[in-house]
Amino acid sequence: MTTAANATTTRTALAVLDTLPVRGRAPRTGYDRERFGPAWTDDNDVAEGHNGCDTRNDVLRRDLDRDVVRPGTHGCVVLTGVLHDPYTGAAIAFTRGARTSSAVQIDHVVALSNAWQTGAQQLSERRRRDLANDPRELLAVDGPTNQAKGDGDAATWLPPNKRYRCAYVARQIAVKAAYRLWVTRPERDAMTRVLARCPTHRAG
Repeated sequence: MTTAANATTTRTALAVLDTLPVRGRAPRTGYDRERFGPAWTDDNDVAEGHNGCDTRNDVLRRDLDRDVVRPGTHGCVVLTGVLHDPYTGAAIAFTRGARTSSAVQIDHVVALSNAWQTGAQQLSERRRRDLANDPRELLAVDGPTNQAKGDGDAATWLPPNKRYRCAYVARQIAVKAAYRLWVTRPERDAMTRVLARCPTHRAG
């Protein structure tokens, strides 16, 4: 991405962040993954929904290089590929299998439990299903790093790859704005600190 594009993203993210309500986290009471619909269901109304492929494979096809799909699956099921992991900067080989698939996981950029505690419990079940399968909300990433993130927000977890933090925070803000979620004060402060270090003007 060019410096000018980075600057635009930063300015946009800061402007959108200013529109998000700041509140405390609601209780986690009632949270369950099933509240966001069946995992990776194609029955959603966001981009790539109802295309005949589950959401996990949609994201793998989008994010992996040199991906190979299983014959007879209408170009859907990814067998192998290479992930250039945004969270660590490492290149990770993906091979589908019971013992190997977890090397690459699909992260909800805004953790679903965080979303639940910052407004998603007030959404309809259908809207929560869209949130859980929205391409803006999903990234293929290094499995162990995703496990380390857990349900952390920007105040408690950021990608080890510092070069990706601007894009990561901008993505979280875009998701929260799209689904009318709020941020906590520590989360907002952390997002502001990250964006303050990002490009905000054209080089030269």
